[in-house]
Amino acid sequence: MKPLTTDEVLSLLDGSFTASALGAAFELGLFWLLDAQPLSAAEVSARLGVPGNRCRYWLQLLERAGLLRNADDGYAPSSVARKCILEAYSQDTWAFLAMEAREAFPALRDLALHIRNSGSATDALGFVPRNYVEAMAEDTDRARRFTRMLYELHQPIAEELARCLDLGGVSRFMDLGGGSGVVSLALLHRHTGCQAVVVDIEPVCRVGREIAEDSGVGGRITYHPTDFTREELPGGFDVVLECDVGEYGPDLFRKVRSALKPHGRFIIVDQFSPSPGSARPGHLRWAFERSLRDPGFSFRTAAEVCTELDAAGFEILSEKTITASDTTSATFDSGHTIIEARVA
Repeated sequence: MKPLTTDEVLSLLDGSFTASALGAAFELGLFWLLDAQPLSAAEVSARLGVPGNRCRYWLQLLERAGLLRNADDGYAPSSVARKCILEAYSQDTWAFLAMEAREAFPALRDLALHIRNSGSATDALGFVPRNYVEAMAEDTDRARRFTRMLYELHQPIAEELARCLDLGGVSRFMDLGGGSGVVSLALLHRHTGCQAVVVDIEPVCRVGREIAEDSGVGGRITYHPTDFTREELPGGFDVVLECDVGEYGPDLFRKVRSALKPHGRFIIVDQFSPSPGSARPGHLRWAFERSLRDPGFSFRTAAEVCTELDAAGFEILSEKTITASDTTSATFDSGHTIIEARVA
């Protein structure tokens, strides 16, 4: 909500406390505990091991945020929390999202002292952001939770792409950076003549294989473990699909071109920036955080990606942004753009 009064502006300064309180509620499972049975502050304190007065203030913060209600029978999730939290994603998905936000928070510490730094503000803070690939390789439990989280979050886009992508005549496609294979699995259910190869790092592929075993199409999907940003790709594909990965550039496009058969298609699906130097509302936090590491960072626009594809030897066939009126899914977050190109 945009502030309309001075008091509301002042309340934004408290936002980090509310955000931290919410993150702790996710990681400790508070909403699911109270969904099972309303509890008093003293009972929550005893169940979760949070000191008494601290627990009371914590619950009051979440009540003020509209996420808890406090009645005679104790604290319970509000109607907003039920709809937007409990009915939206699983407990572990919320816990993982909160953990990632907590890990990134040090980048904002003492921001006023470092935001004018012409170099990396995170270096000036002495904060080293977690490397995604290294984190997954070092911690198998994290890889499992991360992969299953994205499997859950990407269900709507997977269903929508299965509905609108034309894979007629395609016998074999690559899902580049496909993680769990959520998009591939949806496409395979709809296109029974296809086979899919998911390319991602080994810990993620391991979890993807487990998910595929229960999919009903596991015999038509394989997982190829590789760090595609550094290593070459397998070849012989009719289509390469890159969905919500965000990795672009001449070197990667060269690899994709080599992986495709003559006149093969490269389909990119992403929520691109509306203009250079701007970010979609849902990406703004990540854009600001990345700019603290690299002052020149900018999310790509669709036009910039098309220009790079053309330079890499692709012919642009179409570019379409999916809007709310185009989709049949009630949970799909519209605004994804589909760029389809062909080896020239």
